[in-house]
Amino acid sequence: MSGFFPRFWRDEHGGPAAEFALVVPILLLFLLGILDAGRLMWTWNQAEKATQMGVRFAVATNPVASGIKSYSYAVSGGIPQGDPIPSSSFSGISCTSSTCTCKSGGACPFGTARDGTAFTALVERMARFKSDITAADVTIDYDYSGLGYAGDPNGPDVAPLVTVRLRNLTFTPVTAMLFGAQLTLPDFAATLSMEDGDGTTSN
Repeated sequence: MSGFFPRFWRDEHGGPAAEFALVVPILLLFLLGILDAGRLMWTWNQAEKATQMGVRFAVATNPVASGIKSYSYAVSGGIPQGDPIPSSSFSGISCTSSTCTCKSGGACPFGTARDGTAFTALVERMARFKSDITAADVTIDYDYSGLGYAGDPNGPDVAPLVTVRLRNLTFTPVTAMLFGAQLTLPDFAATLSMEDGDGTTSN
């Protein structure tokens, strides 16, 4: 027995296995980190593309704030035919999955009626690019742009800036699944000026 312990302490056969055991967790974290970075970029790209396609759909189809389409500033708003719409007559309106509300500090003479069919169609369009998008994640704003004129016979009197915003998105990294952790992504938004604002399909 007297010769066993010196030989035991000098034995280096297990060295590579011990080194491997120390390196493997770091290597796995590194590989999972690369996978998570790729998944995050993919999710980010999906959200951006869904927002871009959503606003394209919104400007070429029936507005969710339906009063914008039907209200005549020449007939009901007291603005002479052909005159531009002043900003004081269009403060902007914001629509969610349940309501449309006039933005503070201004007027919405066209009312706050909401076209639920148009909103649903918008969400469905966006969900083609990111399938987990729900109605609660989407808001749409109509803001003054200075475009349009009273009594336009070819479309809405105003051609607002339309902003589609995607909110409340989260991302769960593989490395954080064991702890139930999530990353909250920032809002995604895209803006275009309204086109004809009529119909149910867009290119």
